[in-house]
Amino acid sequence: MTNDEKFMRHCLELAVIALKAGDAPVGCLIVLDDKVISEGIESVKAANDPTAHAEIVAIRLACENLGTLELRGAALYTNVEPCVMCAFAIRQTGIGTVIYGITNAQVGGANSQFPVLTDPGFPAKYDPPRVRTGALVEECEQMWEDFKKT
Repeated sequence: MTNDEKFMRHCLELAVIALKAGDAPVGCLIVLDDKVISEGIESVKAANDPTAHAEIVAIRLACENLGTLELRGAALYTNVEPCVMCAFAIRQTGIGTVIYGITNAQVGGANSQFPVLTDPGFPAKYDPPRVRTGALVEECEQMWEDFKKT
């Protein structure tokens, strides 16, 4: 099993926790030097906070854990493409790599009409991160399809 698969599997485990709490099944990890430095689950409904996306939760905790707003050199793993809001936070902290399972064509930060994550001309503090997909895509898709049926 590759690191991408291992970390994505962990994201899917976190996504199940979010789902059981009544939220969308999204889990996120921030990894630095192959070590998980923070994790987050989708908590919008549970926290009654529209900004409590899994990625934002993980970014906040990573910044707190490291005592800095700069996460250069870190990788963010999530089972669903980060939305535009999360993409902006990723750009503002300098996360260097984003790995996600499935795309979000409507409001995804890389593949929608608002490519905040990947647009080199977007006025963010740092350059766009490297973006990779492909880790456990089928499992990520299945979880999302099952969620949409509920």
